Amino acid sequence: MEHHIGFVGCGNMASAILYGAMKAGFLKPETTWLCELVPERLAQVAKKSGAQPVGSLQELAEKADILLIAVKPDAIEGAIAEMGERLCGKAVISIAVNWMFDSYAAILPEGTRFVHVMPNTPCMVGEGMALLEEKNSLTQEELHYVKGLFSSIGRCETVPSSLIGVGGVVCGCAPAYLYMLIEALADGAVYHGMPRKMAYQLIAQMVKGSGEMVLESGLHPAELKDNVCSPGGTTIRGVRALEKGGFRSLLIDAVDRPLHEK
Repeated sequence: MEHHIGFVGCGNMASAILYGAMKAGFLKPETTWLCELVPERLAQVAKKSGAQPVGSLQELAEKADILLIAVKPDAIEGAIAEMGERLCGKAVISIAVNWMFDSYAAILPEGTRFVHVMPNTPCMVGEGMALLEEKNSLTQEELHYVKGLFSSIGRCETVPSSLIGVGGVVCGCAPAYLYMLIEALADGAVYHGMPRKMAYQLIAQMVKGSGEMVLESGLHPAELKDNVCSPGGTTIRGVRALEKGGFRSLLIDAVDRPLHEK
């Protein structure tokens, strides 16, 4: 079944999903619709993607049978109210933080089906990681479509509602931590004379390749680390420096704090 999908909002995350899925060939311009409050952004995203812009949420809800809601959390209730009964019998995908199944069940019109998905920005380059909330009300066919959409731009994993929060941190927030890691390692390389552009390229590829090693080898990360650390070698010296600086403890805190501090 061919679906018509409507994007409610065209911000960074929505655009990443849109561009990535268009590039992968999963979404088609003629069956993809966009609505965005900022006219300049709507025009820019529509031009770049080829998707069809519309002037109102009511029109979007009439044209699409699946709505992907990508507005900020405090704008969700207003967007749902504006589309109103036009959502009846349709499917809604939400990527808003902390707006999961039970939150939407209280405000969606009766007969509207729903799933919460937590994606991350690497989906723009086909390497995303999306978490799909296990509790949902989609039909099997709609669920297959949603999984296909996010699998076309990376990987999609179904997780219990209780793990969406921590999953969102390690998949959605942690890319920022990795970018900081890349920048810091590059600073170290620049300190020793390497051009910055070269350092970024080398380190980014190293991070990408190391991630693939974890996914493809099936080995424990500690074993992969040990394989690089020769007795008395340079790597173990660097590992010691990281341990002295509390490297692991800092990363554990970086996962914990977003879940407990507002």
